[in-house]
Amino acid sequence: MTNFFNNFFLACFGLILFSCNNSDETAQEKVSMSNLVESYIEESKSKEISIDEKKTILSKAYNFSSTLADGKYKLDKIHTISIGYYTIKDYDTYKKMNEKALRLSKSINDSLGIAKSHGNIGIYYNKVSKIDSAYYSFDQAERIYSKIQGSEYNHGKILIDIALILRKAKDYTESEAITIEAIEKFISAGNEKYLPLCYTNLGILAKYLERYEESIDYHYKAIEYAKGTNNEVSRTIASFVNIGTIYKSQKKYGKAKEYYNKALSYKDFLAKAPKLRTTLIDNLAYVNFLSNDTSEIPRLFYEALKIKDSIKDKYGIATTSLHLAEYYMSIGNDSLSKLYAKKSSNMSLELQNNEELLKAYKILSDISSSDIGLVYANKYIKLNDSLVKEERLFRDKFARIEFQTNEIKDQNQQISKENQILIIAILGLTALFLLGYIIFRQQQSNKELLFAQTQQEANQEIYRLLLNQQIKLEEGRQLEQQRMSEELHDGVLGRLFGVRLSLDGINQRANDGFTEARNKYIDELKSIEKEIRLISHDLGAETLPSDVAYIDAVEDLIKDLCAIHKIDFEFNNDEDIDWEEIDDQKKVNFFRILQESMQNIFKHANAENIKIDFDYLEDKINLTILDDGIGFKSTKVKKGIGLKNITSRVSQMSGVVQFLSEKDEGTKVAVSVPV
Repeated sequence: MTNFFNNFFLACFGLILFSCNNSDETAQEKVSMSNLVESYIEESKSKEISIDEKKTILSKAYNFSSTLADGKYKLDKIHTISIGYYTIKDYDTYKKMNEKALRLSKSINDSLGIAKSHGNIGIYYNKVSKIDSAYYSFDQAERIYSKIQGSEYNHGKILIDIALILRKAKDYTESEAITIEAIEKFISAGNEKYLPLCYTNLGILAKYLERYEESIDYHYKAIEYAKGTNNEVSRTIASFVNIGTIYKSQKKYGKAKEYYNKALSYKDFLAKAPKLRTTLIDNLAYVNFLSNDTSEIPRLFYEALKIKDSIKDKYGIATTSLHLAEYYMSIGNDSLSKLYAKKSSNMSLELQNNEELLKAYKILSDISSSDIGLVYANKYIKLNDSLVKEERLFRDKFARIEFQTNEIKDQNQQISKENQILIIAILGLTALFLLGYIIFRQQQSNKELLFAQTQQEANQEIYRLLLNQQIKLEEGRQLEQQRMSEELHDGVLGRLFGVRLSLDGINQRANDGFTEARNKYIDELKSIEKEIRLISHDLGAETLPSDVAYIDAVEDLIKDLCAIHKIDFEFNNDEDIDWEEIDDQKKVNFFRILQESMQNIFKHANAENIKIDFDYLEDKINLTILDDGIGFKSTKVKKGIGLKNITSRVSQMSGVVQFLSEKDEGTKVAVSVPV
């Protein structure tokens, strides 16, 4: 009984010590690598470098951050690096970074990290117009934020993202409710940054719901909250445009013109935003057309269209062409109306802008001959029906996502309750079993003790024999290497030196009488060449066992070498690497690089821990070998034979290698090789 509790407390104490060692290692990694990661991230923000250079720098930042111990600090760096990729519009890598962050967040059970990763992935899907996937990711993030106190600001951002998606799906009532909830979260957090966006969304929703006065009030609130911010002018212009559109919907064209002209009064800002300026000109011209004020028509439309053509604003071209088609239809010029309606429909088809396409089909059905008009009318009906169906499918899909998520949540709660009952039952049975086992052990203590002692002695003997066998194998390998070295040095090099002296003597007395002697020495050189070739072949044979998985062979190498030298190690292999598809010579080179690096650590580093990582990013395999030894001076990089061998092997694979070390701060070997 006493032995049982003693062993239990010793095991707990060992776990505490192990945890402390891991904490020390993590702290050391932060000190040695965090500054480098931060410097790469800052460098990538420079406006003086190209996009490709920024990608390279961000890739280096990730490579170094991947060597850090798993934790919140590493997670924060990956999220920051992902934002760098988003800024340079490399959205696919942005998504991959956040997927890695999501896996890491789950592995360390970081709820905020999980929510942030889901939110960022939702931003990606929203950017590429996969709004059902975006909604799912935002919904996952929202459910986590709703349970975490102090996360009101982040919760509000996710809510407004969801509200904007629901507005796209024309679920206006639900979008309005969620927007109001987002406003409450921002106010609770004391951060008003996104309130102008929230009130703008409420204004647009109120217009769709035909609550026009309320809509105008919301847009004025958006202007009020934008005051004093960096977006004050752009938000004010947007609100004036939206208010003008509200009055246009009410056919109050004079008021609509008033607000469009207010927006156009910000000339300095609009001079730097030609797309927005042409939109305003087009809106103003369209209101003039609707109010029968044709004094500036069609000049304003052509002015807007010319600028939109110059800046390649395809959405704007489709809209202005449609307005010109309406104008020419109103004055009976069907040929020009048809020309611009077709231009708008073609552009709308390319952009999948269905709202403008519907209007273009309607005009073409009205101005075309009866047969062609019927074709366009059928297209209009078919497209309109498909849009209604698509909106319904979107709403159904969102409802299904929410239902399935709730269903999974309920299932998890049920499973959790069942697990609790199961754990209690197991603990009860375990307690009964332990009680019976302790009684039995007390009765059999003498026999068990004798047997345990005998077994321990046998195990110790087996371990000693295995250890001696391993030591002898290692000694035999070293002796064989020494023999080959002596053979090359004392035999081959001595003979070469003798032949060189003899040839030098002959050269000094060169005449036809020494032809036979020269031939003799040439034959001797051929013999030496054959001998060197045989020895080189013996030394240079590099194969790996074909019946063992490559990564298992690598892990066995690390485990065996570290066991011999009594060094702790950590080994990680990225599951994205398909080793069966990698060239055999590259696998051999990686194996030898790893072997050479570890031998250098064992001989020179006086290290206690080694961390080895295989990582896959941007079609490159990255091998990182990190030790906590004494380090070395930079001059040794140029002189060490082992390091030259590693550099040579990396060059053969068209890769790059870095040796990073500081005195008493360990050494890092970073190898990056294209697949």
